[in-house]
Amino acid sequence: MTLFIFALVVLLSAAFAFINGFRDVSTSVALAVRTRALTPTIAVLLAALFNLIGAFLSAGLAVAISQNWVALPPGNSGLTIIAAGLASACAWGIFLWWRGIPSSSTHALVGGLAGAGTASAVVGGNSVSGVDQSLLFQVVLPLALSPVVAFIAAYLLVFPVTWAARYAQPSVVNKRFRAAQSIAAGAVAFGHGLQDGQRISAVLILALLAAGYSDGGSLPMWVAMLSAVMITVGTLFGGWRISHTIGYRLTRIDPLRGVVAQGFSALLLFIGAIGLHWPLSTTHTVTSAVLGAGENQQFATSHRKLVTRILSLWVLTPAATAAGAFVLELALSPLIGV
Repeated sequence: MTLFIFALVVLLSAAFAFINGFRDVSTSVALAVRTRALTPTIAVLLAALFNLIGAFLSAGLAVAISQNWVALPPGNSGLTIIAAGLASACAWGIFLWWRGIPSSSTHALVGGLAGAGTASAVVGGNSVSGVDQSLLFQVVLPLALSPVVAFIAAYLLVFPVTWAARYAQPSVVNKRFRAAQSIAAGAVAFGHGLQDGQRISAVLILALLAAGYSDGGSLPMWVAMLSAVMITVGTLFGGWRISHTIGYRLTRIDPLRGVVAQGFSALLLFIGAIGLHWPLSTTHTVTSAVLGAGENQQFATSHRKLVTRILSLWVLTPAATAAGAFVLELALSPLIGV
């Protein structure tokens, strides 16, 4: 039974990685395509390449993330918690993709693990330890801080950048910043790979620990490869519904503001992944930066109702996936004799 549930967790992890890449490719390609800096095909290929590189390079950080994240109970109980959390996060991600709403896969996953752990405790099994700290540092604080920082910083950075370009012809400015946006798009994709690749690998390390197949001190090569490849494959399919929301519906954006938004977002992702070892949502960061840069123009055209809907669903995401995982864990508990 342990092997069967572990195999289920691996399949769900692969699905989660695919959906993650499929949905989050919009953070890299939406603005570059919107401003005609890149064609859709080139943008997706560029994002896939840098996602792959970032995810592979993040493998070394996955062990530290797994050790400082949550502690799962050993055996089938821990595996079913992971399975329920992943399944709930996947379902929520597909639902929001269908609605064209950008949202965080990380927040969905942590909410799912919390809900499944609670259900396990309710039926008399072992729960997840350290989840309160995880929710605080990986859901509440990033949810509250990273979008605010990205919005304010992008808004303010537009001032010096537009001042520096004040004497150039608009056509020259657009041409130069379209070229720079190609670099910014690749940087965001690389940052996304660094951030999300390590978390998917960390989930698999937790599963190996729960199943007793590893001591958690090292990362098997197949785990790193599975995470990186599935994120990349998902990226290649391109989630254009969310790209349309970020690039066309959210606010009016030009190449200059696109570079500001994506450039600062990439910097924040790098600092979070490499410097602070702090998980940040690529989607929240980029979406907020786009809004901030878009607001700093004479005729701001942000879609207020859409922004309100997105923010509401960001807040709802952990609760929704927790509820879904709670139900799934209750359904799975008879399989392990709880």
